[in-house]
Amino acid sequence: MRLEPREHTPLAARLLAPVVAVAAALALCALLVAWTGAPVLRAYGLLLEGAAGSRFALTETLTRATPLILTGLAAAVAFRAKLWNIGAEGQLYMGALAAVVLGGGMLDLPAWLLLPTVMIAGAAAGGATLLGPAVLKVRFGVDEVVTTLLLNFIVLLLVSMLLEGALKDPMGMGWPQSAPVVEAAELPKLVERTRLHTGLLVALGLSALLWLIDTRTIWGYENRAVGANPRAAAFAGMPVTRVMLRTALLSGGLAGLAGVIEVCGLKGYLTLDLSPGFGYSGIVVAMLAQLHPVGVVGAAVFIAGIFVGADAMSRAMPVPNYIADVLVATSLLCMLVAGLLTRYRLRRG
Repeated sequence: MRLEPREHTPLAARLLAPVVAVAAALALCALLVAWTGAPVLRAYGLLLEGAAGSRFALTETLTRATPLILTGLAAAVAFRAKLWNIGAEGQLYMGALAAVVLGGGMLDLPAWLLLPTVMIAGAAAGGATLLGPAVLKVRFGVDEVVTTLLLNFIVLLLVSMLLEGALKDPMGMGWPQSAPVVEAAELPKLVERTRLHTGLLVALGLSALLWLIDTRTIWGYENRAVGANPRAAAFAGMPVTRVMLRTALLSGGLAGLAGVIEVCGLKGYLTLDLSPGFGYSGIVVAMLAQLHPVGVVGAAVFIAGIFVGADAMSRAMPVPNYIADVLVATSLLCMLVAGLLTRYRLRRG
């Protein structure tokens, strides 16, 4: 048996690949659910109900999906150019750090200008965090997987030091958290009496904008060309180094913006547990979406629904909510296999 590249992958196959991957993951994880002694269909029904069965459940899912859309876009943009950004978690925290520093009363700006300034600063902080590994990659050939991954730990240690020192809230009763951002730097609520905020609209708008850039602009074409074959792109006269650095700023900026939105839209202050792994989950989102900016939205809602629904399911049945992590990981593995089979066919001999 050998793998043979397909000359053309039908659009239907590309669209069905994520659906088949998710269905396969649900089928495989059903064995684990059955192992706990819980009825599988009832468990999955409770998971769906917990994710979208009520106004509260749906808004919680969308709230959880908002940072996942942004970190998914960050991974998709970088991966399309073959810049393997594994550091979205650290970039998210750098954006959040910029948000609490500038949004905590440091800037004397009118309300209509403060929030955009904080968001731009957070995106710039995230972009600058990825720019270093990108420069090392294009200048010295340093593996960006290693540098971006290790930067996550450096950033978390930096944030921890600041929360125990210079940024520690004197009114926080000793807890390691920053002072809250001022009211003018908070994102308005999208639905009253829920946690859903207008950061969702920002994430959706950026998804549509990136799709337009990717399909309708020279920047998008250069990004795809460099990702497909950087040597051929350089031979054709494309500025490969500039494309890589530009992609790094955009990818890191999106992850940094996720941190700003989590602070200004949800928590109001920075803690070391601000993110339960949004940066790493964004990689799963991007892969499930096949690096498509619009597909990232659907994948993010799916992943968020799994986590929110699993919490509700575990409260009603003897199934631990860790099944969500297993389901997400299995979905990624199934998606990788489905993606392989859409690009290649099996041949005997």
